[in-house]
Amino acid sequence: MREYYHSVTLDKSRCMGCTNCIKRCPTEAIRVRDGKARIIDERCIDCGECILVCPYHAKTAVTDPLTVLDKYKYKIALPAPTLFGQFKNLSNCSKVFSALMRIGFNYVFEVAKGADIVTQLIKEKLSIPDIKKPLISTACPAIVRLIQVRFPNLLDHLVRVESPMEIAAQMAKDEFSKRYNVPKEQIGAFFITPCAAKMTSIRNPIGNEKSNVDGAISILDLYGPIANYLKAPENPEQLQRASSAGLNWAVTNGESQALGVDNYLAVDGIQNVIRVLEEIENNKMSDLDFFEGLSCAGGCVGGPLTFENGYVAKNRIRLLAKSIQNPVPDSAEIDYVKDNINWRLQKNIIEKPVLKLDEDIVAAIQKMEAMEQIYRKLPGLDCGSCGSPSCRTLAEDIVRGNASEMDCVFKLREKVKKLAEEMIELSEKIPAGREGTGKNEET
Repeated sequence: MREYYHSVTLDKSRCMGCTNCIKRCPTEAIRVRDGKARIIDERCIDCGECILVCPYHAKTAVTDPLTVLDKYKYKIALPAPTLFGQFKNLSNCSKVFSALMRIGFNYVFEVAKGADIVTQLIKEKLSIPDIKKPLISTACPAIVRLIQVRFPNLLDHLVRVESPMEIAAQMAKDEFSKRYNVPKEQIGAFFITPCAAKMTSIRNPIGNEKSNVDGAISILDLYGPIANYLKAPENPEQLQRASSAGLNWAVTNGESQALGVDNYLAVDGIQNVIRVLEEIENNKMSDLDFFEGLSCAGGCVGGPLTFENGYVAKNRIRLLAKSIQNPVPDSAEIDYVKDNINWRLQKNIIEKPVLKLDEDIVAAIQKMEAMEQIYRKLPGLDCGSCGSPSCRTLAEDIVRGNASEMDCVFKLREKVKKLAEEMIELSEKIPAGREGTGKNEET
């Protein structure tokens, strides 16, 4: 496995070098050089912003194909709550379960049920005296990686509880293994994902050595097959067990409202989240109890691998949640999870280092000084025309040897203007014609 696995990938054959992506990337992970974009592995957090804004579809998310199911004798589907907001006139979530079974899964376990469990576990964390606040949700892996890259001082604020996806995978395998008396090694659990970040968190888990999920299949890939099966009239077995609160984790505020805390802040859209994290880092929100940050607009319903408009899906989730009467997990169920499931993160979440200017500290300081000098000479407009997201990153790229000062269109224009003036000045110094020389030769 590579040190930096990424679900978000770039198809250079489609890239037109338009620079749309470099301005929207929250970690300045993209450059455009020689007319093509380039993604810097160490900076990328797989948020999928570049997928959403690329007009040429040059950025894509790599997820598992349906053929991945063939690797396991028994297959469990782990549908994200977002999945249920993709289908028009869906009155019963169990119809989607039935469709997934017909596609080839042997069992379905809602990630919304995992969300119900995680809700109760976080409630216990919030009740701990003197815990560092605000607690920051770890439900969105893109936000966790953002904090690793840009806000490492906030790592201690992260909730050290597994995500609903990981909890659901463990509970599903445990339940299926006991019910049908099959070894867990023969069971594969597959998340039906609305985003690229979840795929990355499966391949490169945060806070654990190995994920309990065996793969991720895009909602886009399953939408058509599920929609076809939903057309058939049937009264499926009532399989839904999650509460309405668990289902609402698909949208902004869903997690916070499920927790029942009053003093919370829920923010979606990664640029909005960054602004709030800056406030938290500057100790301006120390009175806040809980912060829910979601990379995608509207929450997971706005993920780049969804089919339906996020606002439409959000409304459908709201209507579906109203019809659900299932209770939240009781204390006995939570105790069972605590005794049988790895619900805590097993490793510390550490800072994710970006590229160093130089391994040698003295050389790095010299390059930093050179970078500052170059930056002061640049116009400071952060226009992105140079292929770097800002003037400061261009200065950094120049120091690294990946760009030149002339990549800046304003510096280039100054240089061209100066050369033109020098040429005019030079032309004025050269005698006009060689007539005098010719006469002397004749004489």
